[in-house]
Amino acid sequence: MSTELAWRKQSAEPVLEEHDIHVWRIALDQPEATIHRLQSTLSSDERERAERFQFDRDRRRFISAHAALRMLLARYLASQPNQIRFEYGAHGKPWLAANGVSDRIEFNLAHSGEYAVCGITRYQPIGIDLEFMRPVLDADQIVERFFSTQECATFRALPTDLKHATFFAGWTRKEAFIKAIGDGLSRPLDQFDVALAPGDPARIMSVGGSEREARNWSLFAFAPETNYVGAVAVASSEWSISYWTWEFSNGA
Repeated sequence: MSTELAWRKQSAEPVLEEHDIHVWRIALDQPEATIHRLQSTLSSDERERAERFQFDRDRRRFISAHAALRMLLARYLASQPNQIRFEYGAHGKPWLAANGVSDRIEFNLAHSGEYAVCGITRYQPIGIDLEFMRPVLDADQIVERFFSTQECATFRALPTDLKHATFFAGWTRKEAFIKAIGDGLSRPLDQFDVALAPGDPARIMSVGGSEREARNWSLFAFAPETNYVGAVAVASSEWSISYWTWEFSNGA
């Protein structure tokens, strides 16, 4: 997938209109001094989660991703990062606690490898996913187990050299939708269809066999960097999407 998107530099005061989607890419590998500063923005629960990682690299990336999320949301809300409070749904999806209905911010975060991505909208549920395209030796078996009947048929018909990228395109699109609806894996992945054929625009083709239900959603594919693939799903069908690059300041 091409990375030739217009990734904009961050804005001090990003303007998010009602039908806007802002997708942010975040480079996670930061100097130790920056990581130390970023920790102060996290909640005690987030710091405890960070310390549970077995490998220091994963701890540092978790801190970078979640601190960046707090900093981003603070800009949209004209608040401070350490004042952001989250609540969680039954399947673990976070949302902003005590967020005013009149300007409700919806968001979702994903990270893989050296990068994280964050999708932000107003009012409508959003889900985002990101994957580093590592080798997957059992991709065919995963598709047969988790993908829909139509998606499996499309995947089987592909030449071998297209299957690797198509697998990740399909996986991220399906995960983005699952994250948007907030059901986690309680919603079987084979109960909805996404466009999978190479060259087809990203879209949800049916939900529970209903094409009408699928038209209530928008799906976008993107690549934040070479060998990475991402997707973002949002309820409603009319959106303007833009792509942004988050940069940690010297003072984090």
